[in-house]
Amino acid sequence: MTSFKDLTREQLLERSAGHIFSSGLHDSANALCIANMKYGLAKIHHTQFQLGMEPNATFVGAPDATVTRNVRRWQSGLGYGGKLAWGDGDQKVVFLDSMPNACGMLVGGLEVIPTMDALVENISAFLSTEVIIDDVPIEWDFAVSNHFIDLFRYKPVGNNAEAPFKYVFIIHGSVPELKDDNNTKFGFGLYHHKSAILRNMAEEIETPFGKTTVVTDGEASEYLQLNDFACEISQKKRLQAAQAVFGDFSEICNPIHQGLVNMNQHLLGCQNTKDNSSSGFLPIALRADLPAYLVRGHPNLDEDTMEHLGFTKRAEKHGVTHRLLNANILPHGGGYKFSSILGINRVIETSSGTRYYVTDMATGHESERVFSNPRELEFTYRGREVVRRALDLNMCEIVARLMPRIVLKI
Repeated sequence: MTSFKDLTREQLLERSAGHIFSSGLHDSANALCIANMKYGLAKIHHTQFQLGMEPNATFVGAPDATVTRNVRRWQSGLGYGGKLAWGDGDQKVVFLDSMPNACGMLVGGLEVIPTMDALVENISAFLSTEVIIDDVPIEWDFAVSNHFIDLFRYKPVGNNAEAPFKYVFIIHGSVPELKDDNNTKFGFGLYHHKSAILRNMAEEIETPFGKTTVVTDGEASEYLQLNDFACEISQKKRLQAAQAVFGDFSEICNPIHQGLVNMNQHLLGCQNTKDNSSSGFLPIALRADLPAYLVRGHPNLDEDTMEHLGFTKRAEKHGVTHRLLNANILPHGGGYKFSSILGINRVIETSSGTRYYVTDMATGHESERVFSNPRELEFTYRGREVVRRALDLNMCEIVARLMPRIVLKI
């Protein structure tokens, strides 16, 4: 058997592809996720080997597995909508290229919805007020990119189910306040390309697939502490915004879907069914024109699901079965969808390391589209098919449908 250090570049990529286990839909976005992820995992495997670790990093994709439109993450070889793991939590090393940012969603229950005028006035007042949480000056980011504040009518599932609330809201946001160097007790930020202090703490490691940036030992422990602090601030920020916008409400859940679970596992755009802040409930928010869902997460993946997805033998071969059996993942949304392209024909790599993806166009006529990152593609969001997929794989059960009433992007 060829040792890791003697593998060719092509063999390293083939090996990394074997460590990707996606439960995503059979569409172009999931295919792009897998195609790009193998480069990121190959980098991580090579770095693990250089650090004396077993080169066995994995990506377990949720039903909404898709691409990241963040150019840095994409160029680092990462997909989105799954759990990235390079250990079991006890190894002091954090890979920074996946860029944890403590993004999450708060779900709260309401008996009445304020009038539109009142909502706008409340938000305007909040925006003009200096808000500080644990010595961190807060920025409003609930209208940035795919962040939002949405209101819904609560519709419980089941004929005999009683609605504990008439309405619910979802607030989706993160902590841009902590991405760069700051005046907190930590000083450094979450993003190494924005934080000079973090860059001085980190180590760049060369691989055949580009550089990786890592923190190890005490610096890895410090980074995890910052991650945990950022997740706390993120949750408090959403709670404080909800109080300012809606007044009294009942907190249902407030999970993170973009942060470290420990030093070796990153929720990269997915939710943890064992999240202690969720009380067993988690939201799945699709497009603004479709219902969202409140679900109860199940432990996953189970052995039958692994066999059904064709993962069992491959997981056993690579010694990562426990990672799949303890994935406990759930989609947090629908994920990006690209209707203009079909399958991936090939990847062209230039001498500078840039990857170009050659894809079939949906129009047919033997036409192809070539691009270097997904920001160059027109996109929409997937719909109910993601929820159906999660149900089919026994990842969750629906507690309530949340029927759209108001979408706030202000």
